[in-house]
Amino acid sequence: MNEADFIAALRSLPLHPGAGYLRDDCAVLEIGNETLVLTHDSMAAGTHFRNDADPFDVAWKLVATNLSDLAAKGAEPVGVLLGYTLGSDDARFIEGLRAVLEEYDAPLLGGDTISGTTAQTHGVTAIGRATHVPVPDRGGAKAGDAVYVTGPLGCAMLGFEGDAPHLEAFNRPRPLLAEGQKLAPFVNAMMDISDGLALDCWRLSAASRGVGIELKSALIPVADQARFDECIRWGDDYQLLFTAHPAAKLPIPAIRIGAVTPAEDPALWLDDDILTPDHGLGFQHR
Repeated sequence: MNEADFIAALRSLPLHPGAGYLRDDCAVLEIGNETLVLTHDSMAAGTHFRNDADPFDVAWKLVATNLSDLAAKGAEPVGVLLGYTLGSDDARFIEGLRAVLEEYDAPLLGGDTISGTTAQTHGVTAIGRATHVPVPDRGGAKAGDAVYVTGPLGCAMLGFEGDAPHLEAFNRPRPLLAEGQKLAPFVNAMMDISDGLALDCWRLSAASRGVGIELKSALIPVADQARFDECIRWGDDYQLLFTAHPAAKLPIPAIRIGAVTPAEDPALWLDDDILTPDHGLGFQHR
């Protein structure tokens, strides 16, 4: 199975209503007067970080990518659970973990530690508290909405390749928690861009149903215009992608890159070109 096939198979299992049929990155649970947001992401050596990566950066990125999912829900962190595989410099990992938890006020709640003989794999479960109800998700885009991003795409790709000004974008991404909380009351759909703008726009269209996404290449901010196609497919940017009424007075700066249009099936256009997952829209696990 590839990633999409495996998730499709999971949908045959007993699912909690808060799972949203596994169409989103987070579960949303209403408990008493609180609405909690839960997410879990994992990272593996050689896939999500280099085998020789600084463990400080690995710890930072592991937590930050999970907090980015909370940002897309307009949630504030309550804390995180850590699953950690022991390695060669665990003390350095703890330094990075301390830094990112303190930076985003996301205390450690517990977790599990193991050792193994294969590549290191780590996971974090992040728990957040919704700051706005209904909680934004990727399934609320409406025909007539404008499509926005919060910043340029392709910075992480350049950082991965060693470009000095963009190293931090890859090694230590910054989840847009404050921005997500401000946007939550204004958006109809929102998600973070982890697997590439093109693929994540397709996912937004599929989750929202009955709509397609039309993107204008001249409007999309990228880190390297000469590598435009790579910038919108590479991923790891963790900017927020959202739709809102075109007349909405947004509380933060954002770049309008397209529009939501009626469509019977999931659809994505880049200028006059129709894009589908067969075009390699972004990163997917095989």
